Amino acid sequence: MTAGYTLITGASSGLGAEFARQLAARGHSLVLVARRRDKLAQLADQLMNQHGIDVVVFDADLMSPDAPAMVQTLCQEKALQIDGLINNAGIAGPDLLIDRDWSEQRDFYQLMMTSVAELCHRFIPAMAERGYGRVINVASVAARIPRSGGCNYGPSKAYLVALSEELNVTVAMDGVHVTALCPGFTHTDFHETAGLQAMKAGMPKWLWYGADVVVRDAIKGVEAGKPVVISGRLYRWLDPLFQSVLTRRLFRMKARPTVD
Repeated sequence: MTAGYTLITGASSGLGAEFARQLAARGHSLVLVARRRDKLAQLADQLMNQHGIDVVVFDADLMSPDAPAMVQTLCQEKALQIDGLINNAGIAGPDLLIDRDWSEQRDFYQLMMTSVAELCHRFIPAMAERGYGRVINVASVAARIPRSGGCNYGPSKAYLVALSEELNVTVAMDGVHVTALCPGFTHTDFHETAGLQAMKAGMPKWLWYGADVVVRDAIKGVEAGKPVVISGRLYRWLDPLFQSVLTRRLFRMKARPTVD
């Protein structure tokens, strides 16, 4: 992907850790960012020992408005040229209508959208000046169709799709590829962390893909300059249906009563 460093957020587990493993195996140096420094350090040691690459770790909470600027400053202080950016950090988040603590909603938007936009704002211009860059914003198949639910997760991922498409149009001629990765159900610890184990256990196994498959699709897609990558053959087949007018009408049917 890059001759410089690739910066990965949410790198301590799940898709972030899998991106780190696959890129390290390709010989790429990494900057790993997450809240859990102990897990980052453990992963960094493993990758450096296995692949002989350089790995730098920064512990940062991207729910904090100051975090993106801090990450950029740390990279500048260490003279790290960031040629790749993978915005992967994310959570399931609160229900917009049910969860009444607005600070929880605000923190969610900061993590899922604002921090992504700011990291793109801070790192992409230098990539464009050098004539090379690769950016992957981890979105979701949930971004591809509106449905009754928490009214936060899908819309936040839809923003990342729109952002990535417009960024890609803007900087592709400068040698910078920006891709929105839209995986479906993926085997990571995301559902366990979000308390969704029962949901996962009750779903058909054929709906699920391994994190290794999702990351390979993403790397292949961003190298090819694709603005949107739908990961998994099943979801690539379903996506045109999700975009059809008739299917979207079905998904607009109410799934729960209006909140009082």
